Amino acid sequence: MDFGSLSYSDAPLIKTPPPGPKSKEFLDFQSSKEGSAVSYPRGLPMALHKAKGATVMDVDGNVYIDFFGGAGVMGVGHANPDVLKATEYQIARITHSLDVPTPARKALVQMLFSLLPDALDKVFFGGPTGTDAVEAAMKLAKYNTKRVPMIAFEGSYHGMGAGALTLCSGLHFKEDFLPLLPEVHFVPYAYCYRCVFDKKPETCDFECAKYLDHILEDPHSGVGRPAAVIVEAIQGEGGSIVPPEGFMPKIREICDRYEILLILDEIQAGLCRTGRMFSFDHTGTVPDIMTMSKALGGLGFPISCVAYKSRLDTWPPGKHIGTFRGNVVAYAAGSAALKFMVEHKLAEHSLQLGETMLSWLKEIERDSTIIGEARGKGLMLGVEFVRDKASKEPSSDLASKVRALCHRRGLLIEIGGHYNNVARFLPPLVLTEELALKGLEIFEDAVREAEKFD
Repeated sequence: MDFGSLSYSDAPLIKTPPPGPKSKEFLDFQSSKEGSAVSYPRGLPMALHKAKGATVMDVDGNVYIDFFGGAGVMGVGHANPDVLKATEYQIARITHSLDVPTPARKALVQMLFSLLPDALDKVFFGGPTGTDAVEAAMKLAKYNTKRVPMIAFEGSYHGMGAGALTLCSGLHFKEDFLPLLPEVHFVPYAYCYRCVFDKKPETCDFECAKYLDHILEDPHSGVGRPAAVIVEAIQGEGGSIVPPEGFMPKIREICDRYEILLILDEIQAGLCRTGRMFSFDHTGTVPDIMTMSKALGGLGFPISCVAYKSRLDTWPPGKHIGTFRGNVVAYAAGSAALKFMVEHKLAEHSLQLGETMLSWLKEIERDSTIIGEARGKGLMLGVEFVRDKASKEPSSDLASKVRALCHRRGLLIEIGGHYNNVARFLPPLVLTEELALKGLEIFEDAVREAEKFD
């Protein structure tokens, strides 16, 4: 299939520097009527009108290349025709069924089992967001083990509900709402660019994994035996961090040795994003419980799911419920999206295009005074901005400036990372090489301009 036909052919096209006059009207209205916690329009000031493939158009007629993809939701692209057809068919029949079975629900479950590892032989649909999947995974682990403690990783992001938020390491997300759940402990992730053990790749012996082993083994670590360890095989909001080969198998081995459940959060990195169907597929590691959401909804329809080993399927009816666990349109969209991913080999496309993009980003890194590291896997890429390459002093200001400059030129990106200093690329997986290179040209120009004012 020619993915180019899915997007607007004239992207990027800036008719009026954003935010244009029509966008300003929408933004002013939103500011006056909606709550102050609204966030994305602050960094990307515009009002959106429509979208296709890997491109979006605002109400002023500006057309952007989308490297953001709705925070990784738009896996098969905006307005994907196959998913639209499936959802239009479903909307005319039934849209809500709680957890009463429907043909669309059965089709999605069958599609999932054709993709999941054999060991994950049960699925459960909870509420409509990734947060709900994490809450369900945590409850499932605690119910089975009868233990309270949980272990998560520095740089983790798992959602905004009280339980999921407890598992997030970012203080800016939760410090105003403490205390949350008790007995959640954090250990270092394999963030090699900023190794907390001051190791280099050539001297590293997975001290981060050894530290997890230490706190589980030492009776004076202060950490009780946990119900589960939850981890992202590739960290998303933490800054698109890809751990070195061997890290995840070591975490799996440690969990097995101490009889602790392993939860892998695939909400952002899963479903072809990193060049495999699931990001843990790169590692040969299979979890006990896995969470899914985001791209599972096809076109952004709300859905979440946990997959797990059948030996954990011990909770009685109604032990975890939710009114919107039966969005039948989301089931139809998810089934069509997964079928599209497989038929059009989006995992392979993501891996190949991601390698091309990362190679270019590495060239920009070498020539730039403000880029500390470009990294990623598939179409989950990150560029870390620093004030000084030697000291690695992080710069959120430079990241924000580059985002704004990209926006004005017709490219949408977002920022994240430990210090909010990482430009993050999560484009729809139908992004073409032509659009990717146009977007990278815009990004490079923005970096060069930001350097002048540093």
